[in-house]
Amino acid sequence: MFKNILKGLEAYSGTFALISKLKLWKYFAIPIVISIVTALTIGVTAYGLSDNIGRFISSIWPWDFGKETFTSISTFIGAIVIIAIGLILYKHIIMALSAPFMSPVSEKIETHLTGIEKHQHRNTTFGQQLWRGIRINLRNLGKELLITSPILMLKFIPVINIFSTVLLFLVQAYYAGFGNMDYTLERHFKYGESVQFVRKYRGIAIGNGIVFILLLLVPIIGIILVLPLSVTAASLKTVTLLKEERRLNNSEIKVL
Repeated sequence: MFKNILKGLEAYSGTFALISKLKLWKYFAIPIVISIVTALTIGVTAYGLSDNIGRFISSIWPWDFGKETFTSISTFIGAIVIIAIGLILYKHIIMALSAPFMSPVSEKIETHLTGIEKHQHRNTTFGQQLWRGIRINLRNLGKELLITSPILMLKFIPVINIFSTVLLFLVQAYYAGFGNMDYTLERHFKYGESVQFVRKYRGIAIGNGIVFILLLLVPIIGIILVLPLSVTAASLKTVTLLKEERRLNNSEIKVL
């Protein structure tokens, strides 16, 4: 799986040039607005809730001694919880709502790589693409929250909490990469088949999602570039995987 993670990371190489070459920036205008509005809304909400959660956790400590220390730790943990949940909600919201705009991007990249203008795959409408995006991301949101909850509990255990942070990051990365890959898979697979395909190449999804999450740590620029770069990288790699599995018949991947 480690090799696939590296492949997912390597797919980001040359994404800026490809976006400009294929004139794809215009397709990202509305998703970028969605990304900014969602980030601001979640950010303001998270800022207001972090102290409340910290105080709630600290109320568990019944003794006077160590109360101040426990409160400080609780506030920090509260902030981590809010950031984790905020990132989870953010990525699933923007990926679901951006699905109809990202599908044409992945299709143009597929055409560029295969040389085929008219593909013989599933034709879907704007509404179907939006519903597919919402369905996939609701499914992923539920599973991610289910996995994330016990990981967050590990934050209370010294030493282990360090490893839980890494695990939490990888889980976030996997589901981010999952959503980005589905913009291409949507044209080729039904819902269940897409889930199986991503599971098979979970390393690719994690590699793509690692950069996705890291971009969000870059103030302002990150939320602007996160979709253009991650979707382009995911489309490049997913089309290649489909070719390797002979899912794209009578086509040939071009060397960029």
